[in-house]
Amino acid sequence: MRKADRVGKGERSCRTGDHCIGIGQMLQQLSHTGKGRKFARIVIACTELSRSASSRSTKQGLMPMYHRLGKIPHKRHTVFKKPDGNLHYEQLFGTEGFSGMSSLLYHLNRPTMVGEVGQAIDRTPEAAVTHNLKSRMIKGFDLKPADDFLEARKVMLFNNDLNVSLAAPRASMTDYFYKNADADELLFVHEGSGVLHTLLGDLPFGPLDYLIVPRGIIYQIEFASEQNRLLIVESFSPIVTPKRYRNHFGQLLEHSPYCERDIRKPEQLDPRDEKGAFPIVIRKENHLHRLVYDAHPFDVVGWDGYNYPYAFNAEDFEPITGRVHMPPPIHQTFEAHNFVVCTFAPRMYDYHPESIPAPYNHSNIDSDEVLYYVDGDFMSRNHVERGFMSVHPAGIPHGPHPGAYERSIGQKQTDELAVMVDTFKPLRLAKMAVDLEDDSYWSSWREQS
Repeated sequence: MRKADRVGKGERSCRTGDHCIGIGQMLQQLSHTGKGRKFARIVIACTELSRSASSRSTKQGLMPMYHRLGKIPHKRHTVFKKPDGNLHYEQLFGTEGFSGMSSLLYHLNRPTMVGEVGQAIDRTPEAAVTHNLKSRMIKGFDLKPADDFLEARKVMLFNNDLNVSLAAPRASMTDYFYKNADADELLFVHEGSGVLHTLLGDLPFGPLDYLIVPRGIIYQIEFASEQNRLLIVESFSPIVTPKRYRNHFGQLLEHSPYCERDIRKPEQLDPRDEKGAFPIVIRKENHLHRLVYDAHPFDVVGWDGYNYPYAFNAEDFEPITGRVHMPPPIHQTFEAHNFVVCTFAPRMYDYHPESIPAPYNHSNIDSDEVLYYVDGDFMSRNHVERGFMSVHPAGIPHGPHPGAYERSIGQKQTDELAVMVDTFKPLRLAKMAVDLEDDSYWSSWREQS
């Protein structure tokens, strides 16, 4: 007897796409008995868990870009000795349990030696405006510089998916190390240069670099001068490349506005075999915890895998243009759960003989739009300076300022550069954002009589 003849109708129908109906009928029948109800609940829970895992798997990691630095053993989870005969200490640095992107690290010392735990400091953002329906312009460069890197970071906008902060740190981080255990970090370097030192190696950076730091990475940031301006996005879900630009293996496709060659990975491991007192400030559940470790955290002699920080420069973004005005998704650079990040790079304008390069008026029905102005003359606005950040909330339309629509006709190119964050849940405004805003911006579309 063939297998198809031995199985029930439900199994055969799975090949025709009807298997889920058979399961539903089975669960309905089982639910009439006590044991059946319990079994049905288990099946439903397992099905939902499977769907959730499948959904997460499409979002994991930057892309499958394997990287290796330093010395590692031939096989994982095997003996790897130091020159003196003692063992290195292996650490799995992974996400989402054991199902997400991960790297294997090899330490000179145990990465678990905590010598002191300090008091936690609450850094939960506080909202000055919880329900916003007013277009706003935040004058970011009015934010006063501060010496300490963490003190300099000021949350402007936030919701349950992300924090958007501005920072003007003057000093390098030398007295402690930092780990964000809550969120992946996107650090956009508007002004400044230096080196991001991490336990996985160094990343030199400069103006217009995006630094993507996965949650859990221990780092110190070194600045070359006191003149630094950063836009920082903390994402409570992984920051990844846009799904539509990847094939099913994760490789960036030919129509992507950038490719793997543009990604700069950590380089130059400098393992430190030092014992002493090494404070690490760890952000967890919006609290800053200070833990002092007995060994230097940058004692990794080698690692390999897929989970690591990287850099991408906005000038390596290749704009997508068309005969008529193209919608903002063509500028998309990264995505996460419930928000996207876009790069408005210098580009040629539309080339239809009657095109209007300025964007059409747009109703934000489903998303709040945040636009951080980096450089150049932003043609849809009448008065924008470097470091300004506009907030156009869902629920009301926005568009070019009076005269900008008309002025754009016949223009061939733009040198504007901006970073946009579109969120699919409403943003709250922190007090600092309200303190720095231009309170007349909301009425700047009115025509002068």
